[in-house]
Amino acid sequence: MIAKLSDHQRDLIERPVGGRLLLAGPAGTGKTTTALGRLRHLVDSGVPAGSLLVVVPQRTLGLPYEEAVRDTSLPPGGRATVSTVGGVARRMVSLFWPMVSEEAGFAWPNRAPTFLTLETSQYYMARLVGPLLDQGYFETITIGRNRLYGQVLDNLKKAAVVRFPHTEIGERLKAAWSGEETQNRIYDEAQDCASRFRVYCLAHNLLDFSLQLEVFLRHLWTRPECRRHLMGRYRHLIIDNIEEDTPASHGVLGEWLPQCESAFVISDDDGGYRTFLGADPETASDVADLCDERVDFTESFVSPPELRSVGAGLARYLGAAVAEIVPEGDPRERLVVESFRYYPEMLDWVAAEITRLVRDEATPATEIAILAPFLPDSLRFSLRSRLAARGVPVRSHRPSRALKDEPAARCLLTLGWLAHDSWGGAPSRYDVTYALMQAIEGLDLVRAHLLTKEVYQVSGGTGALAPFDQVGRLVQQRVTFVLGERYERLRSWVDEYASGTEVELDFFLSRLFGEVLSQAGFGFHSEYDAGQVVANLIESVRKFRWVTEADRIEGKSLGREYAEMVRAGVIAAQYIGGWRLQPEDAVLLAPAYTFLMANRPVDYQFWLDVGSRGWWERLHQPLTHPYVLSHHWPRDRLWTDGDEEETRRNAVAGLTLGLVRRCRRRIYLPLSELGEQGFEQKGPLLRAVQRLLRQAQADTEASRV
Repeated sequence: MIAKLSDHQRDLIERPVGGRLLLAGPAGTGKTTTALGRLRHLVDSGVPAGSLLVVVPQRTLGLPYEEAVRDTSLPPGGRATVSTVGGVARRMVSLFWPMVSEEAGFAWPNRAPTFLTLETSQYYMARLVGPLLDQGYFETITIGRNRLYGQVLDNLKKAAVVRFPHTEIGERLKAAWSGEETQNRIYDEAQDCASRFRVYCLAHNLLDFSLQLEVFLRHLWTRPECRRHLMGRYRHLIIDNIEEDTPASHGVLGEWLPQCESAFVISDDDGGYRTFLGADPETASDVADLCDERVDFTESFVSPPELRSVGAGLARYLGAAVAEIVPEGDPRERLVVESFRYYPEMLDWVAAEITRLVRDEATPATEIAILAPFLPDSLRFSLRSRLAARGVPVRSHRPSRALKDEPAARCLLTLGWLAHDSWGGAPSRYDVTYALMQAIEGLDLVRAHLLTKEVYQVSGGTGALAPFDQVGRLVQQRVTFVLGERYERLRSWVDEYASGTEVELDFFLSRLFGEVLSQAGFGFHSEYDAGQVVANLIESVRKFRWVTEADRIEGKSLGREYAEMVRAGVIAAQYIGGWRLQPEDAVLLAPAYTFLMANRPVDYQFWLDVGSRGWWERLHQPLTHPYVLSHHWPRDRLWTDGDEEETRRNAVAGLTLGLVRRCRRRIYLPLSELGEQGFEQKGPLLRAVQRLLRQAQADTEASRV
């Protein structure tokens, strides 16, 4: 359903078919809404829907378009395609595989390719790099194996999207390094791991994201057959958030744009939030320059003038250049600032204020977002428990989080170990205790521990659960017979499955969730977040099975291999369901960048930990560097403290501008003198907020004179 349109938007939507139009302006000014209307108008005007291609830099940003193309009121005759350039590359590699497989260097050109997800890429990376770690690779740094594998893969991705040979990764990183010499060895080892992985992929017909893109760019996009197929099929383009896409994507779109019949290109001012993932606003401007006409959107349909003053003022005090003219209005009218000494006091106030908004002001919970630079388990638990105690529903969204860190995933995999004797080994008592606590509603940690001591038995290297009637009378009374009955239902289901025919792990997990854990009396019955984790886990297992069925380790079942991979801390891939599916009315708890990439405005935002340097500092990445491995960084230039300072300043300014432009009514800034760890908070964002408030006060006093 398209929102109410202005006359300006309607004129653009109803233009005659043809020409290339650039829609530029800040977020929230109606550009995407106009593009959605244009898509509908083109189809209603007789343009075949199958000739429309919507290009987005990230799948999540394409969700509004996917909803639009599924509209049942659209005329029959095909459906528009919504995709990233990476998605187009994958489909073209699959379609033209027989033509390019040998030329691209694959060892088995007559066999079908296997496309890897982030998780399965890490699985194969672990096979190769694990033995090297045992030999002493990366011994001078402290980093989890999952993050290590992820950074090596990220280096390969950067090489592909920036379009330089993957063999140059190490040299580029070393050329920019000005610190201790030992870091150069780390870069050499990272290069060796990347090269080994690429050789392994070519030898086994495996294509991770970087190889998919390189095969497309080097061997397909240059072929007339591929261009005729793509440009002949997709004659009308809608390119949204072009500033968040990569140089490789911009290169393809820059050559495609002049050949299409019509195009809408959409660019957000002061965007580029995905720079650390390879986004390049500068090459995006080269594509934008190919348009026949530029239309500037300046009127915000989301944030009021006072909030826009907040965004522009914070960016200015952070030292970043702001293209937007500062609107009139007192920023204090849209800011609520409360100060506390201790962190728990601040969280209590946040929960109380959200409860007031929901109950007293009848604000839908879905119109409230709680944002922080990072979302650790402790903060998530503290806020969820406080809001749950007040009857306010809440959901959290943390993409790319390791599955082993999700209690729901660990619960299911622990129960999987208990149900599969063929896996060998037995889960620890710690894992069983937490699995029972998660699985049985109302079972707290103390009673779960008591129950596990009584019922969990390890014999012959495998674990099993004993019936509840074998538990001592005193423990039965402490656990309670109500919870004991729930435990017995779960145990009986596991035993019944174990005595039957073993099925694939994803089928097992689906049955366990549907037949037991989602039922009343069990832990996942009313837990939306847990249900989403289970859906992601099942999808992950299914894709893992598809990829590895022909390449399993001898003597080890797929289920055990997958469980071991999760235990090793493999990072979760991006599951689109986590972005698409939302409870009708729940407060969102998410990292700030995650909220930005969802691109969904809300009425109220709560910014937590404003004094933390987490808003300011980049994640520690000793094996890579997102700005050195970029399109514009000179190969012979050192990365200095000044470069780091400028990058941080621009990043946090862009982040705050993006958040402000996605808020309709008010931003809350709860400040605590002492942070979560007990240290005093004096981060740059806090200082910028203080300067903004002082200036607003000075302006008010000056106006009274």
